[in-house]
Amino acid sequence: MKNIKIIPPPKNDITPIPLKDGMYKNDPQDFECKIAFSLELEEGENTQYPLEDVLDTYGLYVSDFLPSDTPNIMNIVFAGAPEDIQKVAAIAGKRVYNSNYVDTDGKTYAKLVIA
Repeated sequence: MKNIKIIPPPKNDITPIPLKDGMYKNDPQDFECKIAFSLELEEGENTQYPLEDVLDTYGLYVSDFLPSDTPNIMNIVFAGAPEDIQKVAAIAGKRVYNSNYVDTDGKTYAKLVIA
C-alpha cells in the first residue's frame, strides 16, 4: 500500500467528535477511537494483505469501508484503543508492504515492512 493519507471521518447520522491527528470518536462515552485512511493498493496486492497484517500489528479492526471512485484506492476506517489508533496514524505518508524472508528453520515467512 502506498500514498496512505488520513482522511476526514465519514459523514453519517452521527457527528464525529474530533480528537487529534485525525483521530475521532462517535460518542464521548466510547472508549475506542477511530481514524479514516485512504490507501492505494500496489500491483499484486489485494484487499486482504498487507491490510490484515497492519490490523494485527496495531491491534485494530476495520470499522467501515468507505466509497472510492478509483478501483485501487481503499477508503477505510480503523477502530480500536486510543493508543493503538495513535500509533497507526504514523503510517500516513509511508509505504506498507509484505516482504518474504527465510527464517533459521528454513521456512519462508512474510513480515510487514513500513517504509
